Amino acid sequence: MESFMNNNFLLDNDISVRLFHDYAKDMPIYDYHCHLNPQEIYQNQPFKNITQLWLAGDHYKWRLMRQNGVDEKYITGDADDYEKFEKFVQCVQYAIGNPMYHWCHLELRRYFNVYDVLCEENTKLIWDKCSAVTFRPKQLMEMSNVKAVCTTDDPFDSLEYHAKLRDYEIKVLPTFRPDKLVNIDKAGFSEYISKCNVKTLDDLEKFIENRILHFSKTGCKFADHGLDYVPFGVGDAKAVFSAALMGEKLSREQIDCYKTHVLLHCAKLYKKHGIIMQIHFGALRNTNTAMFEKLGADTGFDSINDYRCAENLAHLIDKMGQNPKIILYTLNPCDNYVLAAMTGNFRNVMFGSAWWFNDQADGMTEQMKSLANLGALNKFLGMLTDSRSFLSYPRHEYFRRILCSILGNLVKGGQFPENYEILGKIVKDICYNNIVDFTEN
Repeated sequence: MESFMNNNFLLDNDISVRLFHDYAKDMPIYDYHCHLNPQEIYQNQPFKNITQLWLAGDHYKWRLMRQNGVDEKYITGDADDYEKFEKFVQCVQYAIGNPMYHWCHLELRRYFNVYDVLCEENTKLIWDKCSAVTFRPKQLMEMSNVKAVCTTDDPFDSLEYHAKLRDYEIKVLPTFRPDKLVNIDKAGFSEYISKCNVKTLDDLEKFIENRILHFSKTGCKFADHGLDYVPFGVGDAKAVFSAALMGEKLSREQIDCYKTHVLLHCAKLYKKHGIIMQIHFGALRNTNTAMFEKLGADTGFDSINDYRCAENLAHLIDKMGQNPKIILYTLNPCDNYVLAAMTGNFRNVMFGSAWWFNDQADGMTEQMKSLANLGALNKFLGMLTDSRSFLSYPRHEYFRRILCSILGNLVKGGQFPENYEILGKIVKDICYNNIVDFTEN
């Protein structure tokens, strides 16, 4: 039996071990989709304690605590930080099979040099050891060998902190996230549009172009669209926009017509300014109305949706013509083969990493196997954190171990030659080189 999380954790054979330690382990990180706050990076204030680092804003951990019956007081409420940490440890000690169990132990080891097992009897010991160390955001990023992070930013964002970080050794780049401009069917759309000081769809298109230009000048390399489903429709988008501002109830056909128009308009501008278009879909958001009204969005009450995506997605990308570079993500693993196949239809359309509920061992493995079966795994763009936490970078190590395990097993099974020149290049490219090449060239 293997010892708990030893140096060869998740590595199935000698080939996997060599691939990880000789090729993957020390590669830099280009975190091309995250939710870090650039103001926090710039101000670089020390974190008060491990609870502030671990539990503040982390809905992955909040869900685990709720599923274990923890009172909301100890999750998003006003309980003492040590009490919150204590409640979390009481939950995570039983989280067998959950990637969070491994992430947390990797984070303790890589940042705090703490190798004690997370369990109730070690709570005070681990708290005290972590409290003896003080970390700031920049320090954590530098310790993790991060070269770039791409934050997620509203079109109205001034990007002042991105500008202030321009000379920082780690690139902190904005990502254009225009969901509130696209989601004509969501509450608050008219109020948001009123902030844009536009009256017509032509005005809105000019507003979008001006904001994309502002983002581009501030170093933006990516845009991101979080879609509940993939829309595609035709019709008079100008009339639909006017009807929405008049407060009229829109049909699904009208909604899809408008969303399609705006997505195509954005795609044209992304192509013009050299911005990569990320499209995330398949989430069923804010399913608990009472908790949404109490805590707002992104607090741990979302799940996987099961809309069909293939036909609309193909039409949408095809309609873009000479499309910008595109990265596709689905929250529903049933869509893995759909997206893997779609990447073969259009140049510069890539299958993004296993997202959110799928960024665990089985989810990552199935995503990469789908891509390998139908496309070019060697061109895969690799891992991202999709996180609000500065402690999330060991997820890249977790991913890299799984990647090397997959490749090692293919070689061990006689399905690929034991050629380390080729294998090593595949590993290094997926870990870092591919996303840099896709972004810069």
